[in-house]
Amino acid sequence: MPFIRLNAFTLIYPSLAHSIWFLPAFLIGACIGSFLNVVIYRVPLGLSVNEPKRSFCPKCKAEIPMRLNVPLVSWLWLRGKCANCRAPISFRYFGVELLTGLLFAAIWWFLRGNLESLSNPSLQLATLLPLWVMVALFVSITFIDAEHMVIPLSLTWAGTVAGLVAAALWPQLPDLAEWATAGRMRPDWLAGIKQSVIGWIIGFCGLWVVVRLGKMAFGNKKMEFTEPVAWRLIEPEGDEDPILFEIGEEKIAWWDIFYRKTDRLIIECSELRLNDAEVKTGTLTIREDGIELPDGRKLGIEEVKALDGKSAKAVIPREAMGFGDVHLMGSIGAFFGWTGVFFSIFAASLLAILAAVLGRIGFGRPLPFGPFLILGSFVWLFGGWRVAQWYFENLVGM
Repeated sequence: MPFIRLNAFTLIYPSLAHSIWFLPAFLIGACIGSFLNVVIYRVPLGLSVNEPKRSFCPKCKAEIPMRLNVPLVSWLWLRGKCANCRAPISFRYFGVELLTGLLFAAIWWFLRGNLESLSNPSLQLATLLPLWVMVALFVSITFIDAEHMVIPLSLTWAGTVAGLVAAALWPQLPDLAEWATAGRMRPDWLAGIKQSVIGWIIGFCGLWVVVRLGKMAFGNKKMEFTEPVAWRLIEPEGDEDPILFEIGEEKIAWWDIFYRKTDRLIIECSELRLNDAEVKTGTLTIREDGIELPDGRKLGIEEVKALDGKSAKAVIPREAMGFGDVHLMGSIGAFFGWTGVFFSIFAASLLAILAAVLGRIGFGRPLPFGPFLILGSFVWLFGGWRVAQWYFENLVGM
């Protein structure tokens, strides 16, 4: 009887390796992409992804009914506008759904050969799900980092856990190049987890060292002027806007100054006004959560309604790379092992340079590195490991 039930199941629901699953994989990805738009919008603002339960227009806040929230179709049908207030809806919403759908289908296609070796449909699905989770997390991180220059640690930790699970279910994953080169048999799940842990350690610790060295070498930007120039803190205009620090002709977002609790913005003030009242001049120290005045008084940032003055010298903390990138590199290592870590960093660096040149961003300007690390990891997954294999076999002779 169990044999008959299994045959009936596979008759109604063909093996996940069957080509019929290509379209469902794409549609599932598009639906997940619709939810990822909620994550991308709400998480950086500290909003719950569950409350309110329905999506809403970012402009008029009107809830979007289910009939107008069909992935891909609704955005095209409404021509990228809100049905209630007719405000434009960013192309990003359509793009995230399309990209996630394509990546879900690509992951399914990539795993197809591995799925064929598994006769149990439940095990096939269990092998596929962690990589789909990876896609969902990496797409969310890409767009959040691109827009806000920040990577939520909750997403990277979830990626690390998914990487360990994926390595246990498909042990070749964190060791693709070596497995193909040596022609080794499929290792056991414990070997996969071991390679995944090693990948996380090398990815996290390696990039952490780079960040620390970068902080030591380039951790402060010193600005000096021949004559004192005006500076001020500018309050955000909307919920999504940061506080801005303006000095001379330069404006810097609050989150581009304070990456760490230890970061300090130091201003040598020849004039200083707090809440529109003149105060003693001298060295002003600004932290993420408060200020220390030249007279020794300390105030929380919520007590500061206005802060401005004049200065000929300021020291602004900065980062060559954010700490979120370190956690992201750990997640990539958990999925693709130490070889994937080195390839992803190398590919990301080349892609970032290319983007800076073609996009005319300019060197020394802020550029989110997370999307390039993720793109580098996808290049590794979808064939980059073959390039590494060819390189070591033919050029290095290993």
